[in-house]
Amino acid sequence: MPTPNTIEVCRTDLFTKESELLERYSQPIVDKVLRVREMYQWYIANPDGTDREFVAEVCQRHDISRVTAYSDLAILKSLLPMLATASRDFHRWRYNEMILATYKMAEKRKDTKTMERAASSYAKYNRVDLEDEQAVPYELIVVQPFTATEDPRVLGIEPIPNITQKISAMIDKYRRETIDIEDVTFEEADLEFDQLFPLQEDGTDTEASLLQ
Repeated sequence: MPTPNTIEVCRTDLFTKESELLERYSQPIVDKVLRVREMYQWYIANPDGTDREFVAEVCQRHDISRVTAYSDLAILKSLLPMLATASRDFHRWRYNEMILATYKMAEKRKDTKTMERAASSYAKYNRVDLEDEQAVPYELIVVQPFTATEDPRVLGIEPIPNITQKISAMIDKYRRETIDIEDVTFEEADLEFDQLFPLQEDGTDTEASLLQ
């Protein structure tokens, strides 16, 4: 079985749970994904950090060689454009991690109220109380056999007997009644308002006086 490309694994499963990663990949690949994930948080917290500081930090945390550290750095840099657009996925994962950490701390202190609130928040955020949405398989989608028809009985309406002949008869009737109508060319009326509404002797406009 070919070894999966580490960059592609980080690209698709950077924020996947560790238990699920172990089900899919070997331990060395899982370790690398977890390191890149952890150092992404360091990068967010230290945006002005240099490559040398990154390498020193990851070497100190995980006791790895500088070659491996620079490999982690190269992977992280290649993922940064994608992570910038997928920041919501990171924050979702981070939120779950914070809630789980809160639950564990409360469990150690035997603080059942905080445990209950953390569990409730986790369940609500991850919508564990709702059933998973399942898409209908494409092969089970039945295409509706729509057929064009002019039969009104499909709508529960009884057809008018001989409707086609009646329509033709009505058309012939109104055609005969309008046979003398002649279309004329429209002409703009040339109205001379000064002659139609001359000024009266007192200077009042005739049109205005008619409207009063």
